[in-house]
Amino acid sequence: MTGISGGGAPTLEMVAAHAGVSRATVSRVVNGSTKVSPDVVEAVQRSIEELNYVPNRAARSLASRRTQAIALIVPESSARVFDDPFFAAIVQGVAMALSPTEYTLTMMLESEADPDKTRRYLLGGNVDGALVVSHHTGDHSYAHLSRSLPLVFGGRPLDGESTEYTVDVDNEHGALLGSQHLVARGRTRPATIAGPQDMPPGVDRLRGFRRAVTDAGLDADLVEYGDFTPASGAEAMRRLLAREPGIDGVFVANDQMAMGAIAVLAESGRTVPGDVSVVGFDDDRYAATARPALTTVRQPSHEMGAEMARKLVRLIEGQDIEQATVLPTELVVRASS
Repeated sequence: MTGISGGGAPTLEMVAAHAGVSRATVSRVVNGSTKVSPDVVEAVQRSIEELNYVPNRAARSLASRRTQAIALIVPESSARVFDDPFFAAIVQGVAMALSPTEYTLTMMLESEADPDKTRRYLLGGNVDGALVVSHHTGDHSYAHLSRSLPLVFGGRPLDGESTEYTVDVDNEHGALLGSQHLVARGRTRPATIAGPQDMPPGVDRLRGFRRAVTDAGLDADLVEYGDFTPASGAEAMRRLLAREPGIDGVFVANDQMAMGAIAVLAESGRTVPGDVSVVGFDDDRYAATARPALTTVRQPSHEMGAEMARKLVRLIEGQDIEQATVLPTELVVRASS
């Protein structure tokens, strides 16, 4: 047996490349599936022997004693998770998709005191696979575990170079729709309250705003940033008004910040939508209870969670799946614009 050079342990992907088959086919062979032709089984087994590949603990458990458990990992503080409707919608979608299957769901908030505790749990043979979802989707710090455990991420990585399995929404196009709506309403001095630029939704939604405004021949210089909370939206709105009192439209990167912005506009004596049109993003409970009712971009958070779960189940069971899935967004027009 020749093994490999370079000091690294051979992976399932290396075996697949060596045998000239897909990763899913190798997984089926390792798991003892009867759906693989004998000649392919022989080729994969030959590659396993030549590369000295040893199936990891998680893969062995798939063949003999699956836990029928899936972990949902949320690398966020508990305060943010329980206050943000986005996470509730994701959990509901995951649970909905898993309900007709034999898999049970375990939700885990990453320990702020000991983040490695979650990783140790995942690698301890407790689950068959994991879903990872966070606003900070640029932090795919769990990616290295994909060699030992099937993983699906909610959101693309920030660098865009990943080989991970992901489910995301079309944030840029959604922001483009919302910002174009402001322009179509005759707003000539639009601004945006963008999300943090260390996470893809913040980056993509700002890009969509700038595309819409510059395509209309308007200035896209009025940009302030928040952290997706109502308080940060309020502070960003104050900064925008200090810079340009004549703002007549605001695209806000989520509904929570939009609520903060609307409160500040009211404090300043400006009416919505008479003086300033406001468009948010999410279509969560904040949009539904806003006064005036909030025009917003609906992202399919329930479907995102459901698709993540369906993709993970297929991955665990050795089926071929798309690496990246992007779900569409839509504009919901209400009274705020």
